[in-house]
Amino acid sequence: MKYLTPAAFAVAALLTPAHADGHKTPNPAGAFVYFINIEDGDTVTSPVLIQFGLRGMGVGPAGTVDWDNVGHHHLLVNRAPMGKGENSNEWDETLPNNENHRHFGGGQTEVMLELPEGEHTLQMVFADYAHVPFGPDLVTDQITITVD
Repeated sequence: MKYLTPAAFAVAALLTPAHADGHKTPNPAGAFVYFINIEDGDTVTSPVLIQFGLRGMGVGPAGTVDWDNVGHHHLLVNRAPMGKGENSNEWDETLPNNENHRHFGGGQTEVMLELPEGEHTLQMVFADYAHVPFGPDLVTDQITITVD
C-alpha cells in the first residue's frame, strides 16, 4: 500500500478533477451510508458507541492512492447539515478536521464518542482518499440524539 507525503497529498487534493455531476469523486449507483446502532430521537449515555454502516463500497485509509469505490467515514457533530444553506459548496471541498468534523481516516467503522449531557446532532459523510465527499447519496440525514 502506498501513502502520499503531506505535500503530495495536498497537491493531489487540489488536482483531483471534477466529474460531470459537479462532485470531484462520484459514487457508484446504489451505494449508501447509515448509522447501524442509533437513530433519530434516541436517548443514550456517554460515551456513545456509534457504528458506521456502508453498502456498495469499500472502506480504506485516507491519504492513500485513489482507489475506485473506496473511501472513509466522517462524522459531523453539532453543526448544520452537510451541503445545506451556507454549506452548499462543501460537496467539492476537503472536509476540515475539528470537533465538528471527525475523520476516521484509518478506516475505522465505529467510535466511542464522549458527549456532554444534552441534545446533539450527528450526520455521517463518506469521503474519498482526499477527504472530499463522494456525493449526496453517501451522506445520512442529520439525526438528533439526547445524552442523559
